[in-house]
Amino acid sequence: MKIKTQAVGFNADSKLIDFIDQKLAKLEQFYDRIISAEVSLKLENSGQVKDKIAEVRVNVPGTVLITKETQKSFEASIDSSVDSLKRQLIKHKEKLAAKR
Repeated sequence: MKIKTQAVGFNADSKLIDFIDQKLAKLEQFYDRIISAEVSLKLENSGQVKDKIAEVRVNVPGTVLITKETQKSFEASIDSSVDSLKRQLIKHKEKLAAKR
């Protein structure tokens, strides 16, 4: 699986990128036909709180799974996104199995 990480409006450090790569690599345990993943990291300045937004798109044969999470840190946003993608991948795999 190819993972492309894009930080909008700031430079992401290598620790954050490594963290993202590790988390997304675990998704292959649930569905081994993942083609690629695109991660977009953004900062949202709403009032005094600076929220971190992580949007993850996972390309699998036949569809694209998308999740967008907003948390206080990028690590928390990625964790939430991976949990959501895990459920989506399992559901997608079950639908494929039901068609056969």
